[in-house]
Amino acid sequence: MNSEILTGTTQSVSTIPLSSEELRNMHAYWRAANYISVGQIYLMDNPLLQEPLELSHIKPRLLGHWGTTPGLNFIYVHMNRIIKSQDLNAIYIAGPGHGGPGLVANTYLEGTYSEVYPNISQNREGLKKLFKQFSFPGGIPSHVAPETPGSIHEGGELGYAVSHAFGAVFDNPDLLVCCVVGDGEAETGPMATSWHSNKFLNPSTDGAVLPILHLNGYKIANPAILARLTHDELENLFIGYGYTPYFVEGSDPEAMHQLMAATMDKAIGVIKSIQARARTTGVVERPRWPMIILRSPKGWTGPKEVDGLKTEGSWRSHQVPLSEMATKPGHVKLLEEWMKSYQPETLFDATGRLLPEIAELAPLGERRMGANPHANGGVLLKQLLMPDFREYAIDVPKPGQVLGEATRVMGKMLRDVMKLNRDKRNFRVMGPDETASNRLGALFEVTDRTWMAEHFDDDDHLAPDGRVMEILSEHTCQGWLEGYLLTGRHGLFSCYEAFIHIVDSMFNQHAKWLKVTKEIPWRRSVASLNYLLTSHVWRQDHNGFSHQDPGFIDHVVNKKGDVIKVYLPPDANTLLFVTDKILRSRNLVNVIVAGKQPDLQWLDMDSAIKHCTTGIGIWEWAGNDADGEPDVVMGCAGDVPTLETLAAVALLRQYLPDLKIRVVNVVDLMTLQPKEEHPDGLPGKDFDILFTTDKPIIFAYHGYPWLIHRLTYRRTNHNNLHVRGYKEEGTTTTPFDMAVRNDLDRFHLVSDVIDRVPKLGYRAAHLKQIMRDKLIEHKAYITTYGEDMPEIRNWKWPE
Repeated sequence: MNSEILTGTTQSVSTIPLSSEELRNMHAYWRAANYISVGQIYLMDNPLLQEPLELSHIKPRLLGHWGTTPGLNFIYVHMNRIIKSQDLNAIYIAGPGHGGPGLVANTYLEGTYSEVYPNISQNREGLKKLFKQFSFPGGIPSHVAPETPGSIHEGGELGYAVSHAFGAVFDNPDLLVCCVVGDGEAETGPMATSWHSNKFLNPSTDGAVLPILHLNGYKIANPAILARLTHDELENLFIGYGYTPYFVEGSDPEAMHQLMAATMDKAIGVIKSIQARARTTGVVERPRWPMIILRSPKGWTGPKEVDGLKTEGSWRSHQVPLSEMATKPGHVKLLEEWMKSYQPETLFDATGRLLPEIAELAPLGERRMGANPHANGGVLLKQLLMPDFREYAIDVPKPGQVLGEATRVMGKMLRDVMKLNRDKRNFRVMGPDETASNRLGALFEVTDRTWMAEHFDDDDHLAPDGRVMEILSEHTCQGWLEGYLLTGRHGLFSCYEAFIHIVDSMFNQHAKWLKVTKEIPWRRSVASLNYLLTSHVWRQDHNGFSHQDPGFIDHVVNKKGDVIKVYLPPDANTLLFVTDKILRSRNLVNVIVAGKQPDLQWLDMDSAIKHCTTGIGIWEWAGNDADGEPDVVMGCAGDVPTLETLAAVALLRQYLPDLKIRVVNVVDLMTLQPKEEHPDGLPGKDFDILFTTDKPIIFAYHGYPWLIHRLTYRRTNHNNLHVRGYKEEGTTTTPFDMAVRNDLDRFHLVSDVIDRVPKLGYRAAHLKQIMRDKLIEHKAYITTYGEDMPEIRNWKWPE
């Protein structure tokens, strides 16, 4: 018997907690999970090997990942034991997402899989279907996907397991997340930062994460860095992160089962002790949470060698250890020997059902990790208590006369959302150290920033029970929020617009998750992932080019129309309406882009509600075409583009009073798409009525101009559409000069109208020259005084 000692603590731990019967049954359960995992990768018939294995029983295309799977199965079996023995409420996050065969196998063995997919029954026929569907056309993916019961973590992209796990346990005091981190995943940047999530976990009010770093030595082809560190280096690394690491190392199954069981007992005991101390004494300090470092061979229990080359314990077992079955008949025999080494006849009866004494090891009901409601968060979702957004309205007696800070007003509404839901503890705001910078500081009137690390007297709004979460890692903020939402809560992610790109790929994965879950009947709707992007491109004049990028919108609109929405509210009252709308929505990714600086306010609340309900509309008060058709349509989307459009309209109406102008403002960007492409899209006839079928359209847009062309290319009047927007001309300059550099300013927009309205002709030559002169005056003024001209700074809509 292996007598290894668990390290990372001053105590040694017994390594023989399992009786001989427990050991025998747990090992059998593990063999069953491994057998079913291999069967999914290889077989489409003969699932119990009740007849000699032939090439016709094997899939023509072998897809899947074996290397990490036996370790995932090993952990799952041990989690089942401790869940059952201690009545734990737990879910399982598999960071090595391509260990999909293992999670499917275990949810099948525990019975959850057949409950949500009744056609995959727990018998020979069901096993055959389970095997065939894996990585097969019309079947399921090779990784841990939304189709997998018990999963809240896609796993197709690496780096986010720990942040998802911690997000799941915030405000879930009874929940434990077993979070497996693959040694390849451990090399990613997002993972490196996410280990610091333990500085935000409150043992009094939150649940716990048990991270298990699974080191099997290799990635696809290369050694894994952490797997090549010495024992002392690894131990010191994770002690430095604030954990107590326990090591489980070896390859002998009997010894490893005993050691893992003892380690689990110890780790769960420490977690319970930490929580009990905080919850009974009221003393909340940052504890040193336990974690496990599991070192086992890659492809454990698989073929030792294939074609004379080492396989188990090698990178060669990463995906499919035995391939080329049609051209190498000997591999068919090797596969049969491999699968028979698990002794399926001792695991399943003749009908294909798991033997009762083995099946008894799984927990029951919702204690099964595949059936835990936290892994299907919509089951637990409770409606947010919402204040009336109208109560925060800015008084706008006339358009364009009063100033307001849109996100500061939004912050007051969020403050009261936080206050109303304080007892429910189901709403958090995430962001990378920018909540106050983004003018959401009203939140700190009712809550603090979450903080469990060292605390100094002059720190600002830090407390263990804070509900604003800030860490200078967009990846971690996003991961926390995704885990929080997918376990049935609500939240908002606030970020500088330019740097939200850091989570482009994470957004992709979440949007894909939502797209797939909409097609899975048993998956319940969850609260939407809501982004507030502020400190945006047009008001990053002080920080310069590095902070100027509106391209996240372009990235978002690539996704399915029934998953994403993009809002560009032009003022505070429209932002309030949109905020209320997104916080009530489900199964969406909502993106709001709104400024934080003092800006002119355009719509009173009644007008804002009417305008935002449609998402697009004519601003009658700004145009003069009510008694006939327009000569030009001035479109705008975004706060600064709206300001510059209206300033241009004022100049046109002053100098060319006979010109008929229509002003169309867009709040919901997706209304520009046809109805067939997006649920919010305007029907063709309605779009034509707004923008006409033959008049020039001058459109001022917040982001890159070509996106507007892309959204409208099927529209009748697209050939007459001219878009101004950001074109990568940025620097440290004045706010208005940012618009000038990108030809979005009022003077360029007036010139655009002159160039595109045929009837103006020579009559507008003088006005065009005035506009050129204004641009020259602007340049001279800012280089002399360092700020915009008074007529720009002090401009208001003419009364």
